[in-house]
Amino acid sequence: MDKFGIAKRIAKELRDGYYVNLGIGIPTLVANYIPEGINVVLQSENGLLGIGPFPTEENVDADLINAGKQTVTIQAGSSLFSSAESFAMIRGEHVDLTILGAMEVSENGDIANWKIPGKMVKGMGGAMDLVASAKNIIVAMQHVNKAGESKLLKSCTLPLTGIGCVKKIVTELGVFEVVPEGGFKLLEIAPGITVEYIQSVTEGKLIVEGEVPVIEV
Repeated sequence: MDKFGIAKRIAKELRDGYYVNLGIGIPTLVANYIPEGINVVLQSENGLLGIGPFPTEENVDADLINAGKQTVTIQAGSSLFSSAESFAMIRGEHVDLTILGAMEVSENGDIANWKIPGKMVKGMGGAMDLVASAKNIIVAMQHVNKAGESKLLKSCTLPLTGIGCVKKIVTELGVFEVVPEGGFKLLEIAPGITVEYIQSVTEGKLIVEGEVPVIEV
């Protein structure tokens, strides 16, 4: 399953009436896969409420960007405002769902997504506010890093963004729920992937109960 498949699967987590913040990277792709009949309002921390799908080449407006500096479209009735107002919305817990990328997630729901020592990274941005205030956090990421090492860990090794806040993770291999007692419960598995393979690339505790359904995207 590629990054588009991850975004499509996460889009199924959207519920009618949700206010949703999309983080940088794979999460921004979710805007293109909102299910029919579901009305959600997408929020960007740089001050935009009512993001639409990514623009086609002929309707790009360089003044309309998301938090990752990508050009976006806006829906009818959308609102533009300062980042201060945007963070008041986030800190006031008015965002129902936050979808973020991550470098690491621990088996108790800690997230590290802002710094790799010795490498240039843009910084934390609004991630700390989002993980501290969102009612529900889903992580979209690759299952292993560039060195082939697991990103689903017993404990994060990188500086933390938030503690015990992640509810679900969607990778190219499957869908995982962070359970209260600690561990990654495998909810769905990607086509062509085996449980044994997922276990081999998951450092943290993997919980498998019964037959695991295949992801439909």
